[in-house]
Amino acid sequence: MERQISGTAYFASDFHFGVPDRESSLRREEAVIRWLDRISADADHLFLLGDIFDFWFEYRDVVPKGYFLFFSKLLEMRRKGIEIYYFTGNHDMWVGDYFEKELGMEIFRSQQVFVINGKRCVVGHGDGLDPKDKGYLLIKKIFAFRPNILLYGALPPRWAFSIARKCSHTSRKKTGREDFHKEDEDIMVNYILDYLQKDANVDFFIFGHRHLPLKIHIENAVYFNTGDWLTHNSYLRASLESFDLLYDK
Repeated sequence: MERQISGTAYFASDFHFGVPDRESSLRREEAVIRWLDRISADADHLFLLGDIFDFWFEYRDVVPKGYFLFFSKLLEMRRKGIEIYYFTGNHDMWVGDYFEKELGMEIFRSQQVFVINGKRCVVGHGDGLDPKDKGYLLIKKIFAFRPNILLYGALPPRWAFSIARKCSHTSRKKTGREDFHKEDEDIMVNYILDYLQKDANVDFFIFGHRHLPLKIHIENAVYFNTGDWLTHNSYLRASLESFDLLYDK
């Protein structure tokens, strides 16, 4: 079902809070908070497009420690009336109901169509879009299988987080390769071309995941990738006038 919204919307992804160490992560968190402070002046909507945390898992009575400043800023934004939409990524796919209950965010576990100021947009994290990548799609299905989540939750938190950090490190090494970002081989571009064959009435595709800020015209649509905050501090601003890929310096 399509969602219709209006006003100024901001999109960001791939903060990867938690790596490579606490000090670096805290500096990144503070930079994101300063950015959130600035955009609060005109934001009506905030889209967090996944991998906000390098790993997130909610036990029934326990959530990962830290990120107090970030959560406080999000709560402040919600109290100002700014709507916040959280799309789970491949690093934070195990988000539960904590963000909804405590911070009033809306959670999405797959891409969605939003009509923003009259422009039809396909929005998501952007992983798992290559039908040929059977291995990754199988792993994602296994991780999302509820009995497996319950079994993982039976592990002591120290063990669970140690395993997750090793898996996250492997994933980041892959997305950090230069050949991972070649436009002519970009999985998302091929996916968008296929999507437009079935539904040509799309103005913008907005994804994260690739860690590289991109604006690519594909037929009559535009593909934006929001980049990351490990390297680029990039984000997308959508207003009544235009959609602009920007950088926070």
